[in-house]
Amino acid sequence: MTTLVPAGPDFVALFTQFEHTAFRLEIRDRYNSPSETNRFALHRAGDPAWLDLDRVERADWFELMRTATGAGKRVERVRVVTEPHTDYIRFEADMTPGNLEAGEDIRYLPRTHPVVAGLPSWDYWLFDSRLVARLVFDDDDRLQGAELLDDPGRVVEHCVWRDVAWHYAIPYREYFKDM
Repeated sequence: MTTLVPAGPDFVALFTQFEHTAFRLEIRDRYNSPSETNRFALHRAGDPAWLDLDRVERADWFELMRTATGAGKRVERVRVVTEPHTDYIRFEADMTPGNLEAGEDIRYLPRTHPVVAGLPSWDYWLFDSRLVARLVFDDDDRLQGAELLDDPGRVVEHCVWRDVAWHYAIPYREYFKDM
């Protein structure tokens, strides 16, 4: 089955429905989220006000993650990144402590690592190793929604990619310790 779920409440509901694990593979060097436009501009300008704004604007996400991880669920991400980092990746990295405090485990994999060539060219969430939400973006890097896949063969393929990426990815604090 393939179903397209638009960005919004139906997509967010996926994070209340999983039972054990949610994993995201992030391949892009830029995400153009309308909710981040102001924060990103402040960050690029060196204005520390972006951080307070970030905590307010992402409060619902943080609460969702605290609820999930507080119930013993795991939320993990691997970010495949180009080095040197783009302005957006630096911004995203500076936002990451909020995600970590909310219970997410976020790791980084340099795009030059040999295993990256075997990973897909798209972002996805994998829920409980049984449902894939392949993320769909427009030409300006804005999330449009997710294509839901539950075909066992496709799910296993995404599980393998998760396992490979996770094995080689470097935890956030270790990856950025010298940067």
